[in-house]
Amino acid sequence: MIVDETQVVSDSPLNYGKRAMEITISFSSTNKPISLKFKQSKQVNNNNNRARLSVSRQKLEVQKHLDRLNKPAVKSIESPDGDTIDCVHMSHQPAFDHPYLKDHKIQMRPGYHPEGRVFDDNKVSTESKERTNPITQSWHVNGKCPEGTIPIRRTKKDDVLRASSVKRYGKKKHRAIPQPRSADPDLVNESGHQHAIAYVEGDKYYGAKATLNVWEPKIQQPNEFSLSQLWILGGSFGQDLNSIEAGWQVSPDLYGDNNTRLFTYWTSDAYQATGCYNLLCSGFIQINSEIAMGASISPVSGYRNSQYDISILVWKDPKEGHWWMQFGNDYVLGYWPSFLFSYLADSASMIEWGGEVVNSEPDGQHTSTQMGSGRFPEEGFGKSSYFRNVQVVDASNNLKAPKGIGTFTEQSNCYDVLTGNNGDWGHYFYYGGPGRNENCQ
Repeated sequence: MIVDETQVVSDSPLNYGKRAMEITISFSSTNKPISLKFKQSKQVNNNNNRARLSVSRQKLEVQKHLDRLNKPAVKSIESPDGDTIDCVHMSHQPAFDHPYLKDHKIQMRPGYHPEGRVFDDNKVSTESKERTNPITQSWHVNGKCPEGTIPIRRTKKDDVLRASSVKRYGKKKHRAIPQPRSADPDLVNESGHQHAIAYVEGDKYYGAKATLNVWEPKIQQPNEFSLSQLWILGGSFGQDLNSIEAGWQVSPDLYGDNNTRLFTYWTSDAYQATGCYNLLCSGFIQINSEIAMGASISPVSGYRNSQYDISILVWKDPKEGHWWMQFGNDYVLGYWPSFLFSYLADSASMIEWGGEVVNSEPDGQHTSTQMGSGRFPEEGFGKSSYFRNVQVVDASNNLKAPKGIGTFTEQSNCYDVLTGNNGDWGHYFYYGGPGRNENCQ
């Protein structure tokens, strides 16, 4: 037997310049040599080809998704924070990719607006002797969208690549809802989400409103987030949960930065297949040309400094049954068509307001990602984050003070909540915290 080793150069472009070994083994039998060749690089080539195919398939998938999301723009505005805002014709927005919305006639205004006590949004608790200030979106300094169009934050390739998959881009992880009366206290901790919330349940609710101050909490890990929002919930906390959510968030994973941004979310199956943030899937129909979902809001509140807050109202139009959203006193943003939901097609069974963070337990310790201002609620106005003038919409389409408000937090040493009630702020609560500290490891 003769063994002959020859160095050969692979012909794969991925292996350009790399050497592989070709081994020839010759057996002599009846003076006729039989040669068997084993080319070691073949398996490597196959693997490389597969990897190359996989990369190009992913590139194609990402590009197709970007083409689906980024609709042709009438005008584009570069925002100082690095975003591009595309002004897209209202009838070309992502909502109309939904098969059920092909012939949908856009409702330009709600049939009814909730009635009830109107609080002065510029007036804060008499204790503080301070006023809150108006808030805007960063892109406004460089232009505005023409009438008949809506502003959409352009999705970049890197945004999609940061997601665990193209399919999961723009979606929350499963089991991300605070369950105040959970029989299993570790249920929410399993998903790594922690909350400090106020809530009401036990009635039929047709909307909710609150004014909340805006902060820019520090996030420890890029895969974590911190948000403050209201939840409108229907169904059980199993596989069929319906949820409409709106508020502000800092999410490096979703947006690629640490800016505070206005957001919405919806799901009709507990975050499994349906729903998404903002306009990242078909669902929410936007009618407003001035406010962009997912765009930065500024300025933000400062510790012992000026406080900036936003008010959010979500309600069910008794006429058409759609769920509408209003931002501040002036901006009716649009609506979620009722057919998107099962339970919420009728009414909500629970309303929650408050903060949520992801605790990925980096280094085996609790995260130091902040909720709200990063301060505990006891510190009060100018230091802690708050929700004020918390209200619900009843069956008669009236804004009312919530009855029997409860609170919930998984670990009050990390993030806590403290409720109160007075003439100017109605029902209010302070909430939040620093995450990891000497009492929260």
